[in-house]
Amino acid sequence: MDSEEKKRHWTRTRNLTFLVLAIWFIFSIIIPWNAKALMAYSFLGFPLGYYFPVQGSLIIFVALIFYQNYKQDKIDDDAGV
Repeated sequence: MDSEEKKRHWTRTRNLTFLVLAIWFIFSIIIPWNAKALMAYSFLGFPLGYYFPVQGSLIIFVALIFYQNYKQDKIDDDAGV
């Protein structure tokens, strides 16, 4: 792999990492921080201020793990790593 391919691989990997971290930040900090505003709405009998931080964030975190692994494998395959 030459220098240009390594740079492109690193750029794509870095961008994927930043995207995953941004989504993680939203679901771990922003949504729980605004949970009080979500208490007015409910989902499956639970207030959204409770449901999103407790259940929704866990679902998103597990989905992020699978998404990042899938995309990183694709990036690695494209680069021949």
